[in-house]
Amino acid sequence: MKWFFLLLAGILSVELHAEREIEHLRAGQAVPSVEIRTEKDAALDLQAVIAGRPSVLIFYRGGWCPFCTRHLAAVAEAATELMAAGFKIVALSPDRPERLRARPTHEELPYTLLSDSEMRAAKAFGIAFKVEDALVAKYKSDYQIDLEGDSGQTHHLLSHPAVFIVDQSGVIKFAHVNADYKVRLAPEEILTAARAATKGSR
Repeated sequence: MKWFFLLLAGILSVELHAEREIEHLRAGQAVPSVEIRTEKDAALDLQAVIAGRPSVLIFYRGGWCPFCTRHLAAVAEAATELMAAGFKIVALSPDRPERLRARPTHEELPYTLLSDSEMRAAKAFGIAFKVEDALVAKYKSDYQIDLEGDSGQTHHLLSHPAVFIVDQSGVIKFAHVNADYKVRLAPEEILTAARAATKGSR
């Protein structure tokens, strides 16, 4: 039953944003210099995190989102091959540092989870959107989803799910962003895009 409510919450969210065109960063643009935080609450610059390595950057809405949880698990299926090819995998969410691995399904993910609770990265990439105050309250009262508690913030921002593939110089080579929270790249699609994006660059 809880999953049913979570799905309803996602539907409500996407209905507000599915029709809006997303002006996100695209291929050829550089990963911006923005501060994010590790699981231990250490501040890092995103450019430094991926410096010198091709990377797969994944933005997700938070640990409360079942579609995000399934997608993160799917990415884990491709992680061995991606890492063997030299890629670093980084997933960013609005969750505060201590919440990044709070869900049991996130504890064993074999790649880096980072906190973008202030939404600096999501805003810089052009994929942040505001959840209306009434919907934030409804999430909490009806579905037990506490966006403020998870993020530690009151800005009420979430990120559209996205995958960016970046080369070793920090330039975006591939971007997949969709306001429909149900549309995610399958592991084989990520692998194909990663190979194509960095072909001939190493």
